[in-house]
Amino acid sequence: MLEGQLVRLRAQEPEDLERNLRWINDSEVRLFLLGIRYPVSRADEQRWMETNKGASFEQVRLAIDTKEGQHIGNLELRQTSPEHRRAELGIMIGEKDCWDRGYGTDAVRTLLRLAFGDMNLNRVWLTTGENNPRAQACYRKCGFREEGRLRQDRYVEGRYCDTIVMGVLWDEFEALEAEKP
Repeated sequence: MLEGQLVRLRAQEPEDLERNLRWINDSEVRLFLLGIRYPVSRADEQRWMETNKGASFEQVRLAIDTKEGQHIGNLELRQTSPEHRRAELGIMIGEKDCWDRGYGTDAVRTLLRLAFGDMNLNRVWLTTGENNPRAQACYRKCGFREEGRLRQDRYVEGRYCDTIVMGVLWDEFEALEAEKP
């Protein structure tokens, strides 16, 4: 288990299935998930959880719990490359009453400590939609910088939106962590 200031990151468990299913089938939550556009069946989500266990260097999948023990979301490092010392980050805070309360920022920073410390990565990157300013603010607080845009890459709610590529380097994150009191 990894400890942040507001959250604990732990391995995902089978009992997380119902919450995960509720979250990804909520159209408001799914709006911000770049890889999931349509509702997901219980069988598909269960199969995905069983085949995507996050217990290796190549894929680290964790549940996000509040310090009080409430499961509020998930995050992962995927496409991890030991040769290039990089990984892609993905996160979902599924409990909407936990949005805008600092949980996502704390979870990302906690995962970045693992990525840059224990895993010895040099770069972590992600993609987010231009329609998700809350996520962009979170990532900037964690040291991410915009590295590029895929123009009109997605069709969301009746309009084309850019996909933003963001990244943070180990030394940038280290400098940010040194600024903390």
